[in-house]
Amino acid sequence: MKSVCVYCGSSPGNRPEYAQAARAMGRALADKGLALVYGGGKVGLMGMVADAVLEHGGTAIGIIPEALMHKEIGHAGLTELHVVRNMHERKQMMADRADAFVAMPGGIGTYEELFETFTWLQLGYHAKPVGVLNVAGFYDGMLGFLRHAVGEGFLKPEHAGLLRVADTPDGIIESLANVPQLRVDKWQQARDKT
Repeated sequence: MKSVCVYCGSSPGNRPEYAQAARAMGRALADKGLALVYGGGKVGLMGMVADAVLEHGGTAIGIIPEALMHKEIGHAGLTELHVVRNMHERKQMMADRADAFVAMPGGIGTYEELFETFTWLQLGYHAKPVGVLNVAGFYDGMLGFLRHAVGEGFLKPEHAGLLRVADTPDGIIESLANVPQLRVDKWQQARDKT
């Protein structure tokens, strides 16, 4: 694992724990020699993670759509900043550049990115570990919902178990780094049962 894509909010949230975790995540990535791949913004938790990576001598790679760059939220001090045409290109480049994925607290965009990446893993489109940094229990409700989906027969327990969860930056990085080589094909498993 050489790079980690971090999905997180473009706002700081209401609790100081979120900003503390963002700065700690950036420092942990830099200290471990892992490049940050993220959405390229200078605002909110996104900017805090990137600033902490850079402050501690790490590599920060941002990928931002033109429309958001024009709104002046792009981070000008990154190691690399790629300006792409749209959100689809952004997400694909982030996925291509990362060896693992972590969602921190954030809004709809963060959830969408997390679930898309998690879906790609479940379908076998990639074999990179996916996790959540559950700062101050932020993702407890979502994790409960995933357990509900398992109980209702819409999500296999082994697929739900692919999502790594930790409540500290060091914990989630260690969890992602120690995932055995993933080979998941939801539809092959379904064919094997018929």
